[in-house]
Amino acid sequence: MIIATSIVLIITSLLMVVLVLMHKGKGGGLSDMFGGGISSSLGGSSVVERNLDRLTVGTGVIWFASIVTLGLLFKS
Repeated sequence: MIIATSIVLIITSLLMVVLVLMHKGKGGGLSDMFGGGISSSLGGSSVVERNLDRLTVGTGVIWFASIVTLGLLFKS
């Protein structure tokens, strides 16, 4: 169980780095490569940015849960 949770933690950590780097900053980001630069005039963010936000939050929740799980497993 500890090894599986550690592997999940490593994978989600690497994925979090990639996802955060893909977000648009002040001057644009890597999300522009995937259509993030084409935004609607009605909304503040494009569909790609919203999906990227959702994916980042979901990955962050899994990352946090794996850290808590590892903490509980090592404590007992």
